[in-house]
Amino acid sequence: MVDPRERVIRVPPRTVLSVLAVGLSLIGLLAVLWLARQVLTWILIALFLALAINPYVEFLQRRVIRRRGLASALGFGTVLVVIAGLATAFVPTIAGEVSDFVDALPGLVGDLTEGRGRLGFLENRYHIVERVQDAVRGLDAQKVLAASGTALSVTKGIITAVVATITIVVLTFFMLLEGPSWVERGLGELPPGSRERWQGIARDIYKTVGGYVSGALIIAFVAGASATIVLGIAGVPYAFALGLLTFLLDLIPLAGATIATVLVSTVALLHSVPAGIVVLVFFVLYQQFENHVLYPTVYSRTVALSPLAVLIAVLIGASLAGILGAIAAIPVAGMIQVLFRDWLAVRRGITPAPLGPAPEP
Repeated sequence: MVDPRERVIRVPPRTVLSVLAVGLSLIGLLAVLWLARQVLTWILIALFLALAINPYVEFLQRRVIRRRGLASALGFGTVLVVIAGLATAFVPTIAGEVSDFVDALPGLVGDLTEGRGRLGFLENRYHIVERVQDAVRGLDAQKVLAASGTALSVTKGIITAVVATITIVVLTFFMLLEGPSWVERGLGELPPGSRERWQGIARDIYKTVGGYVSGALIIAFVAGASATIVLGIAGVPYAFALGLLTFLLDLIPLAGATIATVLVSTVALLHSVPAGIVVLVFFVLYQQFENHVLYPTVYSRTVALSPLAVLIAVLIGASLAGILGAIAAIPVAGMIQVLFRDWLAVRRGITPAPLGPAPEP
């Protein structure tokens, strides 16, 4: 006899099949995203570039050309001309510095082998040559044959880089051209009651992400240019190449400037002790200037995140997607903050406050 206090829950087969279908669809979606991760990376880079260029395009559209297509073509073309001009001015110098370094490499290796010169201490103190020779003797035939595919891998990497560059350029232009109309179409499909709310959310997200991308490029450019000038004054070789390295590393939040300091200061110290000290002092002082002057000025009223939130976001982004994840972490965290603020405001029945600067630590 069935106890009347017991509750019997019957799950229809249709419900079970629906849950299984949703689970399998989610697994399939994740698999597709994983397989397309390289293309998604290109799309993400193009999106960031489009957000960085879009304020200039909107300025042209307001003051010079009313039509979005012509303004996008003019703005994007101007950026390409500036980049091409910088490449024409600096690439030969950087290529020459790299060539000089390659020419000097046999002499550096000879000094290292004989325990003399700036790198001689590696052999005299740590016996680095003997360690490398022992490691080479321990290689078996399979590892040597596997290493022979390096040229093919390098060729494949170069082709992939060229394809990625062309794809990112094309995607960036079309995002500038059609991005606003896509957003307006999407908002136009919403019910009239919530359309104004989501327009405000989209406006805050654009302000956060666009402000971060533009600010990151400006700050990294200042870091690279000032480092190049100081290295040139100090007489350190490969100043332009090291300045470019500083620019690229400074795009990485939190850790990038420290990595650039260690690498560039080490190169300057190998050139001469006074130059190494000068460069190290410059980087230490510049980081204080960047953290306390540039960051608050450039990111004012755009990325309203506390330092703790930035640190957590960068750590999570780096663990998920490496350097690209670390770079994308702050704008993604800003987007999440905008959505969370709006959700809290709706729950409390109040109007969301306008986006403001991060609180002082």
